[in-house]
Amino acid sequence: MSEDMNCRENGAAETAEIRESRNFIEHEIEKDLAEGRFDHVQTRFPPEPNGYLHIGHAKSILLNYGLAKKYGGTFSLRFDDTNPTKEKNEFVESIKEDVSWLGADYEDRLFFASDYFDQMYEVALLLIRQGKAYVSDLTAEEIREYRGTLTEPGRCDPNRGRSAEENLDLFQRMRDGEFADGTKTLRAKIDMASSNINMRDPILYRVAHLHHHHLGDKWCIYPMYDFAHPLEDAFEGVTHSICTLEFEDHRPLYEWVVREPGIFPNPPRQIEFAKMYLTNVVTGKRYIKRLVEDHIVDGWDDPRLVSISGLRRRGFTPGSIRRFVELSGISRAQSSSDYAMLEYCIREDLRTACRREMAVLDPVKLVIDNYPEGKTELLTAENNKENPELGSRELPFGRELWIEREDFMELPPKKYFRLFPGNEVRLMNAYFVTCTGCEKDADGNVTVVHATYDPETRGGDSADGRKVKGTIHWVSAAAAVPAEVRLYENLIDEEKGVYNEDGSLNLNPHSLTVCRAYVEPELGAAKPYDRFQFVRSGFFCCDSRDSRDGAPVFNRIVGLKSSFVLPER
Repeated sequence: MSEDMNCRENGAAETAEIRESRNFIEHEIEKDLAEGRFDHVQTRFPPEPNGYLHIGHAKSILLNYGLAKKYGGTFSLRFDDTNPTKEKNEFVESIKEDVSWLGADYEDRLFFASDYFDQMYEVALLLIRQGKAYVSDLTAEEIREYRGTLTEPGRCDPNRGRSAEENLDLFQRMRDGEFADGTKTLRAKIDMASSNINMRDPILYRVAHLHHHHLGDKWCIYPMYDFAHPLEDAFEGVTHSICTLEFEDHRPLYEWVVREPGIFPNPPRQIEFAKMYLTNVVTGKRYIKRLVEDHIVDGWDDPRLVSISGLRRRGFTPGSIRRFVELSGISRAQSSSDYAMLEYCIREDLRTACRREMAVLDPVKLVIDNYPEGKTELLTAENNKENPELGSRELPFGRELWIEREDFMELPPKKYFRLFPGNEVRLMNAYFVTCTGCEKDADGNVTVVHATYDPETRGGDSADGRKVKGTIHWVSAAAAVPAEVRLYENLIDEEKGVYNEDGSLNLNPHSLTVCRAYVEPELGAAKPYDRFQFVRSGFFCCDSRDSRDGAPVFNRIVGLKSSFVLPER
């Protein structure tokens, strides 16, 4: 084979590999650009402001933003606020914060569906004049009865034959507030025999005398989501409406709404992808709302939740979530991602980025009897051996220390290499110490562990070359800062699954453990969202809500060990 042929084959293989690496949405976008359907790409994230965002929304945010960036297009944030019964400014502000935190920069492209209500009203009038929409007197229950079933066609609304003039008059009177809630609707005139129930004369507007979070009392009629959503996209010039598979059956109606008025020469295109499902977590808004209202969690940002605000408060980084979304992939096939993969992503993000500090979560006092009373010395410790750029720090050391209770046993089992009478261990970055005994209270609980130290082992190494099998961490009793440390487990009992047969949640009673700990002195000045690796305990984040200067609160983001293995590609 000639060198030229070999190069061509290798180049083809590389091209095929690149083509294969693209997801199906990117293929469709590139096809649209190549065929001239669109000359640019514009995407958006369009949440309804009726709750807090969760990890599943992160996939949609990052997908839409990533597509816009990849193709040199634009990205916007738009609130689909067409249902005043559940929408609040509180949710608007939280969503804005979450989207910005994830790194999806919408710049000055922030929109509200309600800003288009006048234009939507004009489109509705146009459809009425064209004979494509009519005012119905049927109640919601009657409309459901007339709609038919999956196996039976619907029946025509008795008001379907009203003239355009009569419909225009009634619709204007709906807007003027003449009719009570539920007494009139505006319906599209499409096909009551359609195999797609969404196309059986869907409701476009309903009467609802409600206060709107953004517009106040200006309107008493509100567009339905399936009417408003495609119009918003068309008004803004969105090219690709990227949404989840639950909207696949709504696509014909989406296309009808942007096609039939005849005013959008280049209407947007809807493409669906599979939602992100996470094993053994709670994402449903109604379940989270119940957990909040029943005070099982301490708010929508409780670190045990996978709300974006909860993940942020727990200590997850935007980079770890972006990596998790990337590893989860984009497809049309429904699948679940393992929560352990999200934990893998944050470990990888923090492993070389965090200072490694000492914190004692279940303290018992260690007294070094032959260490001079009143003496304090400063020892040097590297902040992260895997990242020398993080430098080093000085640790105060004295006669009395705090150590972990589990690091001492009076009667140890085999292969226990920590403190027990007669055994020598290394105090990390300090000295070798030999346990001489302990003190107990009236109930038999160990209150003080006693030891002696070898002053020739300063820094944790022996001049005579002797080895010890155990190394334990510690903090100075005189200089340590008291701290609250919160250890989180899954909110759900993983052995039982998420839901009971009655639909209730299988909650893990041990999802939160609060420790009264002692930490290195400099951790007393930790600021919200500062992250650290606590030696032997895991990665921790300074709590953004409850921490105070000199009284820090730390949330465990994730432990140090995992059985998760990154799948091969």
